Amino acid sequence: MKTRILSLLLLLSIPFVSFSQKTNDSLYIPKTKVYKFDIKQDIGPPIWRQTKDAFAEAEEWQADIFLIHMNTYGGMVVHADSIRTAILNSEMPVYVYIDNNAASAGALISIACDGIYMRTGANIGAATVVNQTGEAMPDKYQSYMRSTMRATAESHGKDTFIQNGDTIVKWKRDPLIAEAMVDPRTYIENVIDTGKVLTFTPNEAIKNGYCEGIANSVEEVLEQLDITEYVIKKYEPSGVEKLIDFMLNPMLHGLLVMIIIGGIYFELQSPGIGFPLVASIIAAVLYFSPLYLDGLAANWEIILFILGVALIGVEIFVIPGFGVAGVTGIVFIISGLSLSLIDNVNFDFEPRHIKALLGAILLVTFSMLASIILSINLSKRLFAGSGFLGKLALKAEGKIEEGYIGVDMSPKELIGKVGLSSTDLRPSGKVIIDEEIYDAKSEDGFINKGTKVLVLRYETGQVYVMKSENE
Repeated sequence: MKTRILSLLLLLSIPFVSFSQKTNDSLYIPKTKVYKFDIKQDIGPPIWRQTKDAFAEAEEWQADIFLIHMNTYGGMVVHADSIRTAILNSEMPVYVYIDNNAASAGALISIACDGIYMRTGANIGAATVVNQTGEAMPDKYQSYMRSTMRATAESHGKDTFIQNGDTIVKWKRDPLIAEAMVDPRTYIENVIDTGKVLTFTPNEAIKNGYCEGIANSVEEVLEQLDITEYVIKKYEPSGVEKLIDFMLNPMLHGLLVMIIIGGIYFELQSPGIGFPLVASIIAAVLYFSPLYLDGLAANWEIILFILGVALIGVEIFVIPGFGVAGVTGIVFIISGLSLSLIDNVNFDFEPRHIKALLGAILLVTFSMLASIILSINLSKRLFAGSGFLGKLALKAEGKIEEGYIGVDMSPKELIGKVGLSSTDLRPSGKVIIDEEIYDAKSEDGFINKGTKVLVLRYETGQVYVMKSENE
């Protein structure tokens, strides 16, 4: 009997459970996915690279909105324009929360967003293009920035409304106001006088349509957007990004240049291919890779460096002596290493680049000189003494009476003999002495083929000669 009663109660409860489940499902509100990205540094290659990664990650996460948390004094216009374009092309709505500053390039990025929110005490504007010393750039740069600011403001379209029976059409963000943030000559009644660059406080920005509201936290921004249930995912730089930022340290650049040059020096002092060359190649890869990924090092600058190394190799191994090829090689190496440190396009050295270029050349040349001095000093001391490395060097004297065979010294007998140049000596070539052919180097300038020569000395497997007076 009890079993039948329990079964009946169970059957009666099924509709109730089903109805209760449906009721809970109907009350479920999905959380808004908010992707948060910080721009709290100067606008440049790193922040542009991170912006691309952030948008890609937000799309993969299927974020509902993209929120930029900004505090920047500006930066490079070219990268700000790239970020602006990414925002305008985004299918997700993009909002910006100006925590303190949105100056210059930061103002351009902010105006591109669908909504602007500012903290109390923040500001937006002052977008005049300046060089590294703070001086205004020529008008061709200002003209480009003016048009870019106007176009960005215009991209938000117009509002249409009825006032006193008349249809009024008004820009959502007045393009002339955006231009006034760049050009001090712009006059807007009740907004800005001529001779001043426009910068808005939060209340001024709200009054003129350049801010949607004042908020003192990200949570307040979302509240003003009527978003109550949300989940925030913050962009975190990857390990590769952190490594690249670390590798862009100027002190590390100097150290890598020292390893590159020191490795080449030690490799030239020893036969075959060994550890110094490997260390030099690894240092070169570590030097150029982050600069290339950061958009500073161009292909031609890396090729210039490789050509410089090749020319020095040709000068040492193919053309004995040190002439045009060697000097050109050194210039190419310094140029490749230095130009990779600055942002220039096809030798476009405007005044804004000169200071950076001089700094890069100074860093590279100082590091090269320090490397050469240290390399020479180390080559003398590294294998000396009684330390571990010192034990690797042979110090014992091999005596003939102990069974050691000396080197054939018969070439020394050539000193003072007269021979004939079998090739042009410029300054290196071949000579014939006692019907034997020898490698030779002239110490008397260019010597034509078939000229009598006098042997002065014998060193490093070749004879050193001059024109004979008994021609």
